[in-house]
Amino acid sequence: MTTLTKYPEPLVFGLDIGTRSIVGTVGYQEGRQFHIVAQAVRYHDTRAMLDGQIHDIHKIGDEIVEVKEQLEAQLPGRKLKEVCIAAAGRVLKTAVGKGTYDFQDTTVVTQEYIHSLEMIGVEMAHEQMMKDNDSDVKFFCVGYTVIHYYLNGYEIGNLEGHKAHTIGADVLATFLPEEVVDGLYAAVDLAGLEVSNLTLEPIAAIQVAIPENYRLLNIALIDVGAGTSDICITKDGSIIGYGMLPKAGDEITECLIRKYLVDFDTAEKIKLISPKRKSLTYKDIMGISHKITPQEVLDAVDSVVEDITKKVAGQIMELNGGHPVSAAFVVGGGGKIPGFTGKLAQYLELPEERVALRGEEVLGFVEIHLEGVKKDPLLVTPIGICLNFYNQKNQFIFVNVNGTRVKLYDNDKLTVFDAALGYGLSNDDVFPKRGKDLNYVLNHKKRFVRGEQGEPASIQLNGENVGMNHSVKAGDQLQIIPSTVGENAHAVLHDIVKLDETITFVVNERDVVCPRFASVNGTITSEFYEVNEGDQIEILNYYTLSQLMQFMDIEVPHEVFVNGARANADTKIYENFNVAWIDMDDIYKAEKFVTEEVIEPEEMSVMQKQEDNVNPVLPLEQQDKTLVDQWIEQSDANKNSAPVDMLVTVNGTPITLTGKTNYVFVDIFDKYPFDLKSINGTTLIQRIDGENAEHFSALHNGAIIELYWKD
Repeated sequence: MTTLTKYPEPLVFGLDIGTRSIVGTVGYQEGRQFHIVAQAVRYHDTRAMLDGQIHDIHKIGDEIVEVKEQLEAQLPGRKLKEVCIAAAGRVLKTAVGKGTYDFQDTTVVTQEYIHSLEMIGVEMAHEQMMKDNDSDVKFFCVGYTVIHYYLNGYEIGNLEGHKAHTIGADVLATFLPEEVVDGLYAAVDLAGLEVSNLTLEPIAAIQVAIPENYRLLNIALIDVGAGTSDICITKDGSIIGYGMLPKAGDEITECLIRKYLVDFDTAEKIKLISPKRKSLTYKDIMGISHKITPQEVLDAVDSVVEDITKKVAGQIMELNGGHPVSAAFVVGGGGKIPGFTGKLAQYLELPEERVALRGEEVLGFVEIHLEGVKKDPLLVTPIGICLNFYNQKNQFIFVNVNGTRVKLYDNDKLTVFDAALGYGLSNDDVFPKRGKDLNYVLNHKKRFVRGEQGEPASIQLNGENVGMNHSVKAGDQLQIIPSTVGENAHAVLHDIVKLDETITFVVNERDVVCPRFASVNGTITSEFYEVNEGDQIEILNYYTLSQLMQFMDIEVPHEVFVNGARANADTKIYENFNVAWIDMDDIYKAEKFVTEEVIEPEEMSVMQKQEDNVNPVLPLEQQDKTLVDQWIEQSDANKNSAPVDMLVTVNGTPITLTGKTNYVFVDIFDKYPFDLKSINGTTLIQRIDGENAEHFSALHNGAIIELYWKD
């Protein structure tokens, strides 16, 4: 050890305000080496600190003054003005937030997008933490670690430079309640000091105990102090979890108080008995002297040590996803009691050599320029607090947002986004918001139209327009107008479906081309229909008979046949189906014509003479027999004849037609099972005695009928 009289700048003053004591360390970094030039410890006279939290601000302030004066006495001519401090894990809250960001189009990911994504993750973690705590306490984010990044739903190591339509990040964020931060600042202020850096005790400890190159391994660090056991887990190069157990060295001391009926200070001396001593003499509160051996002390606290290590191991397993870690390091005075690491290894299901105290072996980069000060696990956290000054100079700063003073934890990376969140704006107020999507179902498949993108938040920093990721510093004046919501999605039917295609039917042996229809919620709708949320839309590939008649602007005929089968108004007609009927008006006209031509013989010659040179009408029997004629003849015959049975053969199957005096081809469908609604070929073949037949071709007794679909 060497004594220094002149020190390089800056000298760093670190203060570990613990439950049992305040440890002050002053030093400087030179290359990779850290030099300690002053060290002081002040044990609390009262329980002014409990479980890592200040209960008596004025008492702690006075004790800090004493530590500061002891250190200045070791540094002739130097006055300490700034201090680095750490908050205990007792009041630390952690949560994992999943940040996601969707791009409207495929976009190259930049650092700006990554930072925005991380901030979204921090906010999601904050919301989750507040939900779990269910309290009105205001928390500050004092640090975060990205556990995983995601590119289009898949895990990836680095997002920058990739093209994406969606990016995501799992962010482990740590938070401190406002009153804890304010309490620490108030105590330091009473001592005439300013905070130059604030960190967390587990973060400070891990800086010394687990170097970055070790963090690829799945390791647990346990800082066993007086009031709390702070836990930190590393894996794959990142810190994946923080935890705290309000059980540590004081639990052991209190056990000895009850066992030996002594005060707190005496119990502390008993707890610290060296295993090398044969015995220790003490007086209880009754003034009676007793002598105990180190083994008796260990036996007395065995159950408490076992309880602490069991609970610590349980929380480590929980933070590590239910799996054991590969190794565990213990720092802090509470873990120095014999048997602690062995019991912890047992509950972690690890070999004893994989659970060890970290002390002198991890302080190889530390040089102590003081007599009587040894490298010890007790120094790990104070040195880590000092080192954090070099790695991340931070403190709480104030900015003004829309006329409101906002306190922010300065991690040298503060942006407008951080200030907006601190002010109370949410992601929805910061980033553009889309209007509502329009969801509908098309041909039984879910579809949607996106809402319009709104305008981003309008931001002025000290009178200049800036972006959300612009850096901020203490005293900045911000004016933020929240982002707007875009228009809700809307669409008319022709925007989402094609209705310019046609469908063709064969009507009375002629092609009829019709436009296709769309059905919305079961109702035929025009292409100008305004689509509504949840509409069930279907492009129809058929017409009903009534729709076809309506399109052709005619009344539904008396008797219609579709592919040879009798049809009604609701019968569905598909592409190339055959539709045929006898129009009743034609029948009426034909019957009227026949009636008018049946005149007396003596009148015939007069009429012929009058119309010889105009448009002579041929006798009915000389005209070609049309379908109408056949229908009329059949109708007349049916009026004057009794019904008869007729035997025919259809596709080799004999059937008997009954109930009429005469029969036509379509009558066979009343007796013969033939599905005309299903098209099983390109052409429907209808033959009588080997000759092609129409729907109304006459049948005779013994007719041989063929009926089938032809490919």
